[in-house]
Amino acid sequence: MITVAQALRSAAQRIDRFDAEVLLAAVLGVERGDLLLQSDASFSPEAFEKHVVRRATGEPVAYITGHREFWSLDLLVSPAVLIPRPDSETLIEAALAACNNRPPATILDLGTGSGALLLAALSEWPHATGLGVDASPAALAVAADNARRLGFADRADFAPGDWGQGLGQRFDLILSNPPYVEDAADLAPDVRDHEPAAALFAGVDGLAAYRMLVPQLPGLLNRGGVAVLEIGSGQAAAVSQVAAAMGFVIALRRDLAGHNRCLVLDFNDAVLRTV
Repeated sequence: MITVAQALRSAAQRIDRFDAEVLLAAVLGVERGDLLLQSDASFSPEAFEKHVVRRATGEPVAYITGHREFWSLDLLVSPAVLIPRPDSETLIEAALAACNNRPPATILDLGTGSGALLLAALSEWPHATGLGVDASPAALAVAADNARRLGFADRADFAPGDWGQGLGQRFDLILSNPPYVEDAADLAPDVRDHEPAAALFAGVDGLAAYRMLVPQLPGLLNRGGVAVLEIGSGQAAAVSQVAAAMGFVIALRRDLAGHNRCLVLDFNDAVLRTV
């Protein structure tokens, strides 16, 4: 019988050791940090081998396991949705700072994908309700599954839509991680070949989604409301110009690596100075 250690040594010759540990932990049904406690555990070498082969051909680990953690939430993911990145947690941090003195009662997540941003926000504001909008029915199904699994089904609704077009209500907080990659960008193969192109690419300059989305925001925000948008690292000036044309006051927030990560938009600069 092959042992856990033997399986990992063999797999690490073909894929990254960390990835091998995550995949074997998934086969065993344990956390990666608990693998050391599983030295004598029995598992299916065939199932693990299938995982390793998929990873060796470039498929992202999150799609193989079907899970990704975001803001301490265990989210289901599939090729229908982008894999949530730790960098996007910057949006939740920015929202918490901007709404520090005025907790939002209603939250809108435009381009919700897996529901990561909306569900993370609802976990921070237990009295809030939220709506996630996405153009992809498959993505909406993943988001709704996550809401049910995580206990947010009674506070989170999901609906198909073209950004905020046609919505008949206003919100205290709007979150969005729209596509912002230039069409000709050279992405890593595991991203380019596996994650949904519609959630990645946004025209020649990567700004097409902002040109559609930002002009809708004034009609979607309640008085005193805040919008937090993820941006590409080199897009702060261009997206700020679009937002300024709509009358927004703008604050920039960087992620832990120091990269420009999101813009906080408000009509009240007293709120923005708290970010």
